[in-house]
Amino acid sequence: MLESVLVANRGEIARRVIRTVRAMGIRAIAVYSDADAGLPFVREADEAVLLGPAPPARSYLDIDAVIGAARQAGASAIHPGYGFLAENPAFAARVLAEGLTWIGPPPSAIEQMGDKISARNLMERAGVPVAAGTREPVTDAAAAVAEAGRIGYPVMVKAAAGGGGIGMTAAANPAELRAGFETARSRAERFFGNPAILLERYIERARHVEIQILGLNDGSVIALGERDCSVQRRHQKVAEETPSPGITPELRDRMQAAAVRAGQAVGYRGAGTVECLVDTAAHDFVFLEMNTRLQVEHPVTELVTGIDLVEQQILIADGRPVSFDPLAVTFRGHALELRVYAEDPRRFLPSPGMITDWAEPAGPGIRVDAGYAAGNEVTTFYDPLLAKLCVHRASRAEALGLAAEAVSAFVITGPKTNLPFLAELLASGEFASGDYDTSLIARLRPAPGAQRQ
Repeated sequence: MLESVLVANRGEIARRVIRTVRAMGIRAIAVYSDADAGLPFVREADEAVLLGPAPPARSYLDIDAVIGAARQAGASAIHPGYGFLAENPAFAARVLAEGLTWIGPPPSAIEQMGDKISARNLMERAGVPVAAGTREPVTDAAAAVAEAGRIGYPVMVKAAAGGGGIGMTAAANPAELRAGFETARSRAERFFGNPAILLERYIERARHVEIQILGLNDGSVIALGERDCSVQRRHQKVAEETPSPGITPELRDRMQAAAVRAGQAVGYRGAGTVECLVDTAAHDFVFLEMNTRLQVEHPVTELVTGIDLVEQQILIADGRPVSFDPLAVTFRGHALELRVYAEDPRRFLPSPGMITDWAEPAGPGIRVDAGYAAGNEVTTFYDPLLAKLCVHRASRAEALGLAAEAVSAFVITGPKTNLPFLAELLASGEFASGDYDTSLIARLRPAPGAQRQ
């Protein structure tokens, strides 16, 4: 067994990984920036090493600093969490080159799936359904208009590199495409250092459904069910649930089989997620992208399967079998995750500030993965995610009821939070019915001047 694991991340995911690492009897090492010195994950680790100043480029994104911290603390492995360096193939390769254990997929898998165009082409060859789109980077607006004529409007304009919805916009005609293309290319260059653009046919009224996979040490890949991530604002997820109320058992089986093929195509090891768009009108799906890491929303899968995904990541990285029978996975009940952000609940803009009060809901079926506590400051340097409020019950209706109770019991004062919006979401008839899609929040919170659909 590994003796020590350095968690190269912060906030709730660092705290969550540290919890499992320590439960496995392994020494947990945290790294932190100046701004995060007082956060719970730092004091809950067995050892903590200061990386540097608050800006991510000088702390959590500084590969030399992270490797140096691992050497200083005598770490034997590195877990990257999600975000920051988690999907950086150069970092993964560096960890291995330093003689450390990388708790993640092979660097080659990260690299192959990191570019959306090459990933699309690879998935198509592997027999995974993809939307009509471009097979090469689109270099200018004129070429984009020509390609869109072949694909058919509406089209989605995407940055070929990166993620998080950055550099993504829909276009219904050539004029919108020209404007959207320039904006997407500029944002892709600024955020990812790569201006390459991909066009895909835009699916209206789509659901965003992802499949959790695990690549095992015997070379097999298994699927652990789906998560519905359709509740989004500006392509950022707000709520996730499993099982998805919007897909049939037959569609679920096909999606899981495709996800397994996707993992096999890149020799996947460890935890990963194959994201898909489900066309609610055609009752079919297409590949969206593959996240070669642990997802923010992994707790809902853990709640319905009873499987600790972080534990499996560590076991697989250490060359050991997983702790459950891959042929006898059972799914029990319904789980829901709500992301609690420090943001204005109407405009969804970040709301930094000092947390003066923090009281989490508790009780059977409630799980809170939190990154903050009273007395901590939410800064402008990082994503404003404060906590993940998760519930698990025998049925979806019971889970929704418990979630509403938990949201009303969650007390955070200081910065504004989206808790009022989460209460509104749970009370909305469309979400309660389960018949919703990725435009749900746009209907609940229409832009100024827009008409409610």
